[in-house]
Amino acid sequence: MNERGARGGGGAAGDHAEAGSGSRPNRLIGEKSPYLLQHAYNPVEWYPWGEDAFEAARREDRPIFLSIGYSTCHWCHVMERESFEDADVARLLNDAFVCVKVDREERPDIDQVYMTVAQMMTGHGGWPLTIIMTPNGDPFFSGTYFPRESRHGRIGLVDLVPRIQELWTEQRSEALNAAGQIGAALRQSVYGEDGGESAGESAGGESAGEPRELGRAALDQAYEQLSGAYDSLQGGFGGAPKFPTPHNLRFLLRYWVRTGEEAALGMVETTLRAMRRGGIYDHVGFGFHRYSTDARWMLPHFEKMLYDQALLVMAYTEAYRATGRQEYADTVVEVIEYVLRDLRDEGGAFHSAEDADSEGREGKFYLWTDEELREILDPDEVALVRAAFNVDRRGNFVDEATGRRTGENVLYVSRSWDREASELGMEEAAVRALLERAREKLFTARQGRVRPSKDDKVLTDWNGLMVAALAQAAAALERPDYLEAAVAALEFIGTRMVDSEGRLLHRYRDGEAAIPAFAEDYAFLVWGLLEAYEASFDPSFLGEALRLNEDLLERFWDDARGGLYQVAAEADELPVRGREIYDGAVPSANSVAMLNLLRLARLTGDAELERRAEEIEASFAARVRRAPSAHTQLMIAVDFRLGPSREVVIVGEPGRADTEALASVVRRGFRPRTVALLRPAGDAGREVARLAPFTEHMKEVDGRAAAHVCREHACERPVADPNDLEESLREKDRGGEPNEAE
Repeated sequence: MNERGARGGGGAAGDHAEAGSGSRPNRLIGEKSPYLLQHAYNPVEWYPWGEDAFEAARREDRPIFLSIGYSTCHWCHVMERESFEDADVARLLNDAFVCVKVDREERPDIDQVYMTVAQMMTGHGGWPLTIIMTPNGDPFFSGTYFPRESRHGRIGLVDLVPRIQELWTEQRSEALNAAGQIGAALRQSVYGEDGGESAGESAGGESAGEPRELGRAALDQAYEQLSGAYDSLQGGFGGAPKFPTPHNLRFLLRYWVRTGEEAALGMVETTLRAMRRGGIYDHVGFGFHRYSTDARWMLPHFEKMLYDQALLVMAYTEAYRATGRQEYADTVVEVIEYVLRDLRDEGGAFHSAEDADSEGREGKFYLWTDEELREILDPDEVALVRAAFNVDRRGNFVDEATGRRTGENVLYVSRSWDREASELGMEEAAVRALLERAREKLFTARQGRVRPSKDDKVLTDWNGLMVAALAQAAAALERPDYLEAAVAALEFIGTRMVDSEGRLLHRYRDGEAAIPAFAEDYAFLVWGLLEAYEASFDPSFLGEALRLNEDLLERFWDDARGGLYQVAAEADELPVRGREIYDGAVPSANSVAMLNLLRLARLTGDAELERRAEEIEASFAARVRRAPSAHTQLMIAVDFRLGPSREVVIVGEPGRADTEALASVVRRGFRPRTVALLRPAGDAGREVARLAPFTEHMKEVDGRAAAHVCREHACERPVADPNDLEESLREKDRGGEPNEAE
């Protein structure tokens, strides 16, 4: 299964660290990662990634068995239960290899390199990711999940390990030759020949004669590719398994804004409604599961990831702004309720994920038998829940591993509430009220179950996404409490997740912040700060966004080709220093950074930032042009660059009624190519003028707050009346922006 290889499922944090194992811990016992701690009592003699492991492999002349996964990965835990907790398999592994465990969420740089290897060697990837490599780190074999014994055409570890051992001891030259070829191919795929540009490409990454920009044609091609993959019956793109991929939907909203193409909006709305009604959504406790194993969004992989909640909140928020449909706003409120209730750290930041498994079974926490419903609910509630959520007395849930019904039900909706009410002869409001009463009872009952384990580490990049989502929702729904939650997370990162020099760190857990930040950490946090600024107009957020963006460019920029490396030069320890542009489960750092740079350029008037954004585009244009629909976050940035874009500068006293009236107009509607600033009048505006010098001479109008609207580097006459501002922003032309739902 694939989403850039994602075969993920459930997992536990630290709760089964001693399950199925002896009393003696291995070297993982000193780690902070919940995933590594899960394996700390395996009989496999695991090493964490580091020089100790490589030194042991060289000293003992043994290859390295590298296993990469994450704490909420269902098949990672299947492999652990079957093999890593088994004494006989552990003995085979310990005799043949130096075994290394990596949490891909802690070390996305390691995961990216070896996932690329797996895809090059096998054509696919996923987690658990298994790599066999030389003591110097050169891979010569790869795979994903391996069962204990061979079955169904898939080799098991008890057969695989002796074969690899025999290859290493008796045919080592073949292994080394394979490793050399794979290493050369890896360097070619990342750097091009001899560590320079790919053959036939310029320093900007472009084939000779090709344009260095992605123009309107790339947007059209991305739309056409998404249209070709679109499931018109169920929503989403492609068949089973089906992933949310919110940046696809956010791109389509912008394409609709640009072109007026109603089919683009239709794809977004059908998909958002189908996901909200499907089993991929938790109708009892809210929040989205990772993905659907079927094409109908009905049968989920039950883990819940922070990044999915954040990205989907942004997609539903933008859809609400674009259409005004209340069901999208309701979904935003519910998902945020889940995040604040179940994923929020006591310090204000957000934990990473919740498992799919509990009590050794995937989905057990979320499934319901008909008998359980009858025990918990009143008869009228049971009848309505059965009808509304497609409850089958025999159960509708099919176990993915066995293909059998379990007698349990996933709750999902197949009809709209007004149709449900009509079928039952009830008013829609009465149906909703009765269902809410039943939901609350089910939620209370479910709280008494054994909960799935939580991965309670705090990741800077995923928190940056959640900050962005909360700030967007705060502005769109006028929810200051959401902004307060976003600010608390920013304060957590700013005080607890920086080193002595003020540089970001990637991971915090159990009182320890560690691992130098990656490009994603910087890019996603800058995104969050930009959204926090536009939701609050607090200039400290804009100033911090500029500071972090400067650090990102200084430490991660590829001077030869443009664009960003994933790791800073001083932190690099891998065979290649990768750059990523593919927008998978989460968007790439380069895609997000390009849009950040463009927004910062418009907010500050700094043309150098726009030039850097254009260099990112040029660096990857040839690759992106081959498949624009695989890079929809970058297409969002390209759409912004193509314009027309606008800057709205409000000059007035923060919190004053006339200022807030203008700010409210700016925050309404869906205007993806508009940025906004607030410049306080008088001395208080000096900080904003320092950050955005072009605002220095903008003034109020006759003592009233005024909005200065600038379009394509030309400013209109300032307006003080909110109606005049709304009329100015409603303007529609080719490539323009509809303001809001009529």
